[in-house]
Amino acid sequence: MPAISLPDGSIREFEGAVTPYDVAASIGAGLAKAAMAATVDGQDWDLTRPIEQDASLSLITNRDEKALEIIRHDCAHIMAEAVLELYPETQVTIGPAIENGFYYDFYREVSFTQDDLEAIEARMHEIVDRDEEITRGVWTREEAIAFYQDRNEPFKVELVEAIPEGETVSHYTQGSFIDLCRGPHLPSTKRAGHAFKLMKVAGAYWRGDSNNPMLQRIYGTAWANEKDLAAYLHMLEEAEKRDHRKLGRALDLFHMQEEATGSVFWHPKGWLLYRTIEAYMRRKLDAAGYNEVKTPQLIDRSLWEASGHWEKFGENMFTAHSEDDRTLALKPMNCPGHVQIYRQGVKSYRDLPMRMAEFGSCHRNEPSGALHGIMRVRAFTQDDAHIFCTEDQITSESVAFCSLLQEVYADFGFTDIRVKFSDRPEVRAGGDAVWDKAEAALTDATKAASLETTLNPGEGAFYGPKLEFVLTDAIGRDWQCGTLQVDFVLPERLDAEYVGEDGNRHRPVMLHRAILGSMERWIGILIEQYSGRMPLWLAPVQVVVAPITAAANDYAQAVVEAACDAGLRVELDDRNEKIGYKIREHSTAKVPVILAVGEREAEAGAVAMRRLGSKDQIVKSLAEAMAELSQEALAPDLRS
Repeated sequence: MPAISLPDGSIREFEGAVTPYDVAASIGAGLAKAAMAATVDGQDWDLTRPIEQDASLSLITNRDEKALEIIRHDCAHIMAEAVLELYPETQVTIGPAIENGFYYDFYREVSFTQDDLEAIEARMHEIVDRDEEITRGVWTREEAIAFYQDRNEPFKVELVEAIPEGETVSHYTQGSFIDLCRGPHLPSTKRAGHAFKLMKVAGAYWRGDSNNPMLQRIYGTAWANEKDLAAYLHMLEEAEKRDHRKLGRALDLFHMQEEATGSVFWHPKGWLLYRTIEAYMRRKLDAAGYNEVKTPQLIDRSLWEASGHWEKFGENMFTAHSEDDRTLALKPMNCPGHVQIYRQGVKSYRDLPMRMAEFGSCHRNEPSGALHGIMRVRAFTQDDAHIFCTEDQITSESVAFCSLLQEVYADFGFTDIRVKFSDRPEVRAGGDAVWDKAEAALTDATKAASLETTLNPGEGAFYGPKLEFVLTDAIGRDWQCGTLQVDFVLPERLDAEYVGEDGNRHRPVMLHRAILGSMERWIGILIEQYSGRMPLWLAPVQVVVAPITAAANDYAQAVVEAACDAGLRVELDDRNEKIGYKIREHSTAKVPVILAVGEREAEAGAVAMRRLGSKDQIVKSLAEAMAELSQEALAPDLRS
């Protein structure tokens, strides 16, 4: 007679084994209809799987985020069933739910084509309409091996053989399709719905090892309803239009090439954008009491070993060897170098907090397959800083940093920010007592800063817990950029000290913090956020002056000079082309303001102002236009 404890504290008793669906139905028909799966004593549980003893139960309904993950997992199985029905010679391997969708890896001699994807997707819709029951079964390990050996499926045999002896193996059946799976799954294929779409085929090595066979990975996306699917597909279309790699070439900002894989060639306009952002950040840091430093690119391996980075990141470091047979590493981060500056001379508690910033040029040997335009590179510049402080100063310094970060994001147009709290990872430096203290300190700081956080378990840095600041862009995508990390470990490992008020030596706390993350990635995000149409203060070319006829060329030159005097980045287009052609060309180049001038404007001392995206032009006096644009073109921190 199982007693089922519910989240509201109530207990329901049942005669004999009961399923989560039975429990939902006993509460109400609406809940039974909305239920998708359950959590039983902390474990994921199918809606139709019996509970045979006392247990705590919470239902997963179609409103819960977990339900979407189950739908996506179901879609992976439905896709595998469709593939086997259409191409029975195929072998299925693994197929998980992932962010925004699912995939399945298949082994097949013939490559899948776009036509194949369309056929598979159509068959998936048929399988959903069949309303096939999805049932869970259990094998012994030996039964599972025998089953897949009989079917000549060596990939599945290998998966089962990796399971320890004596353990049972769960599997799920829908129609004629059977697959290994921990579950849970929905009660039938119909519950997965039709809000899915197959996206692409990619190559993937079996178990991620290039020595193993190459598989074909079919990716799909799946959502709770057709509206959400349509919104996601629209977002992808927008993302394609905003792709920073395409816009970077079209706007002549930068390029990349094989001879410098993962490194950026900045063109004059792109470098001007870079320097504008860097100058803004320098002013913000100066105002916040940071001192800028510069540390070496090449540092001896011994320092990286002492800091712990060699053990953790050694395989991702670029190394060089000097004539005296020393191994040097191009720095992948700035932290150990900043500790070396801190250690020069005796520090007192009166010297703290000590805020040390660097636009540090770093290098990491990222896998070539992970590189993505200027968003994921091997050579990048961090807007990095470290705050050396006492334990009592952690909260005040963290609050000040969070305020600075929010100001910066708002100035760039980002106001929708979420914060993740990443606690201790499985592999870490320092004992539990140190981590307890660091996590408690960071928790106190978030409360003092009035930050709402969500837990990101196990994702802290190897030396300390961290906050991750996630901003949402114009088309709803999330970008993790800023971080704040509390570190008691590195000052200990690298022997950083200060003399306390008691006259004794103490270890400072080290706060690792970044706002933009890396300059390259931040610029990529901005390009996509604004679809290349930068706010006036960021635009490499802010104004183009375009004479309507050659007779206005002299006046156009005078307008250019006035714009320069007003501090604007301005270009003159006095080519012998029609004004309509000039406007179209500069609009395509995303120039924010075009000032058209003809003989009439010259006589009146005026300009015809046209802003990007508008078909209207407004005639203003030259003085009025310069006053308006010069103020608007100032960086947000410089505006009156």
